[in-house]
Amino acid sequence: MTASLDFLKDPLSLFDIRGKVAIVTGASGAFGALAVQVLAGAGAKIVAVAGNTEALNETASSARELGAEVLTIKARPTDEVSCEDIVRQAVKAFGGLDILVVASGKNDVSKIVDMAPSRFLDVMDANVTQSWLMAKSAGKQMLAQGRGGKIVLMSSARGKLGHPAGYSAYCASKSAVDGITRALGCEWGDAGITVNAIAPTVFRSPLTAWMFDDTERAREVRKGFLARVPKGRLGEPQDLAGPLLFLVSKASDFYTGHILDADGGYTAG
Repeated sequence: MTASLDFLKDPLSLFDIRGKVAIVTGASGAFGALAVQVLAGAGAKIVAVAGNTEALNETASSARELGAEVLTIKARPTDEVSCEDIVRQAVKAFGGLDILVVASGKNDVSKIVDMAPSRFLDVMDANVTQSWLMAKSAGKQMLAQGRGGKIVLMSSARGKLGHPAGYSAYCASKSAVDGITRALGCEWGDAGITVNAIAPTVFRSPLTAWMFDDTERAREVRKGFLARVPKGRLGEPQDLAGPLLFLVSKASDFYTGHILDADGGYTAG
C-alpha cells in the first residue's frame, strides 16, 4: 500500500494540534509554564496542574490570553489516586485526552555521603514514580479511547552524563525516566500512543538565571560549561518549544521511545 502524500499540500498540518486536550503537570515551573503557553498558542485545550496556586493561575492566565480554554487543577501527581483524578477531571471538562506533558519534578544537590536515603528517595519519587503514575493514568484513558495519544516526559542531559557537584539522585532519576520512555514506547507502539522525552541542559529559568548574569562567578561557570556546548550559548525557553510541538503533534507519529536531546550539542561530544 502506498502511503498518502496529501500532507504535502499543507506540510504545516503535521504540527496542527488545534482542539487537542493536553494535560501539563508541573505547570507552574519553567518548562511546565512554557509547555502550557506553547500548546495553548497552538490551539490545544489545556489542563494545567500544579501545587502552587498563585503561579498556576499566572500560567493559566497567560494561556487564556493566547485564546485557549484552560482548566486549572491544584494538585501534585503524588499517588495513583491523584493521577487518576487529574485525568478524570480533564475528560469531564473536555471530553477526552490526547496529550500528556509531565513537567513536574525536582532536584536535590548533595554529595552522596551527606545525603540521607530519604532525600534520594524523594527525588526518585518526584521524577520517576510520578512520571510513571501519570503515564499510567493517561495511557489507560488513551487506550480506552482507541485513537492514540502523545506522552512527553522530562529528562535531562544528566540522564546520560554524570556531574561532580552532588547529582547522584538527579542523574539516577533521569536515567530512569529514559528507561520508562523506551519501555512504554515499545509497550504502546501498536496502540498509536507515542512516548518520548525531552532532555535539555541549562536553559533560562528562575533557577538558572544566575548563570546568565554578568558576575565573575557566572562568567567563570558559564565559560567552563560552554567549552563543551557546540552551539556556544546557554539554552533559552524557545529552544524547547519546537521539540515539544514536534513530539505532541502528528509530525512525530513514527517517533517513539526516544529521548530528544535539546541541548545545543552538549551530549554529542
